[in-house]
Order: sequence, then structure tokens, then C-alpha cells
Amino acid sequence: MTHPLLDLPPLSAGRFAAIEDRVARLLDTRQDVLITQGEALLPLEGAIRAAAGPGTVALNVVTGPYGQTFGHWLRDSGATVHDLAVPFHTAVTAAQIREAFDEHPEIDFVSLVHAEAATGNTNPVAAIGEVVRERGALFYLDAVASVGAEPVLPDAWGVDLCVIGAQKALGGPAGVSAISVSERAWARMAANPGAPRRSYLSLLDWKERWLDAGRKALPHAPAQLEMLALEACLERVESAGLETVMARHRGAALATRAGAVALGGGLEPYVYEVGDAAPVATTLRVPPGAPASELVARALADEPALPLAAGGGALAREMVRVNHYGPDATPEAVRGCLTALGRALEERGLPVDPAAARDAVAGAWR
Repeated sequence: MTHPLLDLPPLSAGRFAAIEDRVARLLDTRQDVLITQGEALLPLEGAIRAAAGPGTVALNVVTGPYGQTFGHWLRDSGATVHDLAVPFHTAVTAAQIREAFDEHPEIDFVSLVHAEAATGNTNPVAAIGEVVRERGALFYLDAVASVGAEPVLPDAWGVDLCVIGAQKALGGPAGVSAISVSERAWARMAANPGAPRRSYLSLLDWKERWLDAGRKALPHAPAQLEMLALEACLERVESAGLETVMARHRGAALATRAGAVALGGGLEPYVYEVGDAAPVATTLRVPPGAPASELVARALADEPALPLAAGGGALAREMVRVNHYGPDATPEAVRGCLTALGRALEERGLPVDPAAARDAVAGAWR
């Protein structure tokens, strides 16, 4: 049989390198960019294990579940870790980062999630980067959820290790990811005897066998279909314009927030302040006695394709997440989610106003 996804010619090293260059332009960075052949957890873990070790003193910011995971990896690597945890309904501040450095001036590594799609918050990376630069620490950033929904600027913000994925706001594949790496970060990895080598986690192997060799021959067979999907995704973003793509996500977030408040039924934004809310997804607190997981299940029973989910773990009872990213950053998706949630709340005897929600969505979208 023939099929457009089968029997494709091998992806050349030149084309692979050209896709990396497009990622670099997306991030407006002059740092080295590597496209890694796996979901973003691959470079996220690989970067920590390469750059952190027994001599590392890390400030690990926890504003959601991924920050917690980074703390585990840092401790596994032998680092001394100081967690800075803030409530999931808010964001960390640059002042809190500065206070942590004042309390532990030996900190030489800072790990941070830009936007936590799971909790709906986003952190002020530019202001935090200024503090980290002042103190000379290495800055590691998870921008997987934020890229495409809000600015991600490693060079301007002083980020040494910036990991992105395409599967959220960029509307691309989940099977490949990318990382930008500063010269300081490469030097830290090279000096770390515990950095992974001869391993799928090894960034240093990619540097030596790919970047330092002039990107002439790929170290191993690439994930061809995912790479082609990433290329198409980047082409689509370039064609629309990154500012336009980000504006759609901002509009979706503002519209969801306004529509949920107008809908009533006890829904309210989980992240208190608009400025702390991520444009990639909006989280909503549900009323007492209406478990989020049950509301979402009821809403999806009629329209299973809606980008709705209940919170994970303990948040499954109290939080609904509207995942308005990528192709779902549209007024139609927002209205559909709120309409379905309104029906689920109404069935529980809670008063809702769908017309007011629709008007609020229309008024807030811009």
C-alpha cells in the first residue's frame, strides 16, 4: 500500500539543522539550539542531570507539579536544594527570588517553570532573570507550555537552559522538543563528572557529535514524522505571525475568565490575579459539593472533543481547566466549554446565566 506518511526519503542533516534554526528564530536567541528526539521531559531531565551535581546549590521554584518534579531530579543528582513554594493560585515574584538569594547566597542554579498549564499560573521570568543574573547563578526555564502563548526570550532574560515543546500553544507535535543552551551552561555541563554520557539523556553527546561537528551528520535516525510536523508547525506560526498567535491566546484567557464569572453557578478563577494567570490555559474553582471531575465528565459526555479537564491529583475535586491553546485558542472553543459547564452546573440545581457568559466572552475577546 501507499500512504503519504510512509516510505518517505530520509530526513537530511541539513533539513534537521534548518528546523533548529527556525526554533532559534522563534526564541530570538543566538544560543545553541538542539532539537531532542522525544517529549519535553527528555531535555528537561537531561539538562538538570547535566548541569547539576553534588556541588550544586539550587533554588527550585515550585508553582505547580512540574516544579516539584524538578526538585526530585535535582536531589537525585546530588544537589543541595532550597525549594521556594508559593500557593498554586498565584505566581512567584522577583522579590521572593531576591530574598531566597539573601538567605542562601551560595545558590548557583535556579529552576523555574514559566507557565504551569496544570495550575493556570505564569511567572514573571524577565524580572526574575534580572535577579538571577545579578547573583551569577545558572538559570533553567521550562517554557514548554508558554511558548507561543506569551513571549519566551532566553537571551533577553538571561536564561541559560530553556526547554520548549510544540504540543501546546504552538499546536504542533508532542514527540520532539527543543532546548537552547548558553555557553555558561555548556561549561557547567562539561565540568560535571556526573553529566549523562552515552545516554539518551546526554546533551553533551549531541553537542560533540552534532553541534561541534558542524551539523553535517545526524548522530542517529531522527523521529522523521515528528520533525516534519514540527517544521509544518513552525511554518504555520511564521505565516500567521508570532504576535498574532500570542494575541489569540491572550484573548482566549481573558474571554474564559470573564465568561466564567458571568456564567455564575459558583465558578470563579482559580488564579486570583489576572496578571498571574497563564494565557495557555485557564483554571476555574468549582463550588462546594460539585466535584470538578464530575462536572467535567458530564460536560464531556455531550461534547467529548472540548478542551476541558479536571485538575490532577488532589485538585480533581476543586479545579476545572480550560485548555484554550493551539487550535483551541478560539472564541468557539471558549464558548463551547462554558456552555457545557453551565449545563453541568444547572443539572445540579445551581443558577447559571449562559447568555451573560456569551456576552462576556464576546466583550472580553480582543
